[in-house]
Amino acid sequence: MANYFGETLCRLRADKGLSQQQLANRLHVTRSAVANWETGHRLPNAAMISQIARALNSDAAFLLAAADESYGVPNVLLVDDSPIALEGGLTVLREALPGANVVGLASPAEAVRYFKGNPVALALLDIKLGRTCGLDLCQELLQIRPNANIAYITAYPEYSLDAWSTDACGFILKPLEAEEVRKLVPKLRHPARGLL
Repeated sequence: MANYFGETLCRLRADKGLSQQQLANRLHVTRSAVANWETGHRLPNAAMISQIARALNSDAAFLLAAADESYGVPNVLLVDDSPIALEGGLTVLREALPGANVVGLASPAEAVRYFKGNPVALALLDIKLGRTCGLDLCQELLQIRPNANIAYITAYPEYSLDAWSTDACGFILKPLEAEEVRKLVPKLRHPARGLL
């Protein structure tokens, strides 16, 4: 699930110089309610969105649109520099995650550009990407979106210990199989509505 609403709320709150607790006090809700909205665990109802807009001196229609977009089709990104693995992986992901928009890219630079411009519910990265290491790409993507769900796919099981030392939420050995993808989704660190 894209978290447009949460990202928008967090940005507006920070622009006003308010902590989550200060905003919660203005809305007469708990701090954890604000945290859940910002992380995408929950979306407030329309009446609360209007109250949030007033508390932040923002446009309610803008916040409602962000909430509406948060229910959009989730994007799943596959990054693999092998054309055969990329094509096969895309087929498997489309079978395993029929409710997702699945995108495949062969270049780490393209992946960074895509990540900057699109909310990604799940990114699957090959560990060996030409001269770039998928472990390094993971760190770069997490700097763009710290709450991203990133998992590795590789034919090299010896990378598993290095992979777990990053903030990735999964590791799948090639060849990619639909059942392994389905097993991964419930283990994602951040909510990803619409993936199954």
